[in-house]
Amino acid sequence: MNKKKIVILLMIIIIIGAAFHVIMTNPNSRGFVNKNINKIEGKTLNEKFETKIKSGNLATDYKIDEAISDVDKFKLNTLNVPIVVNIKDLSSSDMTVDKASEEKAKNLIKKLSGKKINIILEPYPWIDNGSKYETAWKPNDLNTFFWNWKSKVLRTLIDDIAVPYHVDALNIGSSFVNMEFAEGYWCDTIDYVRKYYKGLVTYRMGWWYTAKWKPETITDYESKLNNKMFSRLDFISIAAYFELTNSGTNNAENIFNAIESTQIYDRKQNIKQEIKNFHDKWNKPIFFGELGFPKTNYASVHPWNPYQNDITNNMEQANCFEGYRRAFEKESWFLGFSIFAIGENSIDKRYYPSEESTEVINNWYKDSKK
Repeated sequence: MNKKKIVILLMIIIIIGAAFHVIMTNPNSRGFVNKNINKIEGKTLNEKFETKIKSGNLATDYKIDEAISDVDKFKLNTLNVPIVVNIKDLSSSDMTVDKASEEKAKNLIKKLSGKKINIILEPYPWIDNGSKYETAWKPNDLNTFFWNWKSKVLRTLIDDIAVPYHVDALNIGSSFVNMEFAEGYWCDTIDYVRKYYKGLVTYRMGWWYTAKWKPETITDYESKLNNKMFSRLDFISIAAYFELTNSGTNNAENIFNAIESTQIYDRKQNIKQEIKNFHDKWNKPIFFGELGFPKTNYASVHPWNPYQNDITNNMEQANCFEGYRRAFEKESWFLGFSIFAIGENSIDKRYYPSEESTEVINNWYKDSKK
């Protein structure tokens, strides 16, 4: 080969390399590439929403092999993967992404490659070494919080995991009770995320209650419903720990009925209609980003509290899942659900589904289609 041909070959290699670099670093072109990779791999979570989401939320201390096993056990097509975000205390406006948690997630996603499992990536607030809950987090400087959350947390997850591992959806926050009202900040955050990430974007709001005898709860609900943040999302997520009954034990039919008229404190809250209102208002599909019940008596009273009772009751947990299945499975506006929580099944994991609950979950969206 003469020198002229060698030079031409080198120039072609350089041009191809430069073009590849541009494609892989430009958010728009990389987003296009990632969507096609996911399509080729047979993944189903995309902007068309043709397939229901049947997901599981991994506990932060999940074991990779157990997480993969649980995908088969519960017949899932999606995993919600948490990345620990270390936060000093409930008033802190600063935070850092836990690198060990990132590496663990990368290893899991690599092992799931080719298995047609959608990934929802979630920054998981780990406040005061996990001793405090995000629902009580109230940063001392809202402006600083939002700047750090989008630039130090969301951008990090986008650059380190969401883009290089072609993650299907990014959950930008969860149950931020004391920050959720700041719709302008959230709209700015979502716009920021979309500059760098071209997958689906969601936010998971916490549960709520309304009661006619407490008018301020209806006002609070209407404020939540009208939050302009939801207009910017691809789908709306809810942590569905709604308080339903006064009873320690219930059959599935009573759970089903309570979803349309709650019995606890005689609130008579129509949870199903209030959820549907978000779809009607914003024309977005609704997803239960967390659906879980402790396997104890009184699971339907305060589902958010795994320690309200120490009497094990696998069937009560299963009846709660079944009641929700009957209420929501066939609704076209309902995108699906994510079990809380799987991937680790030690004795303290009260939310991990019982055998009875597993049977119900396996009957939900058997074909994962609308």
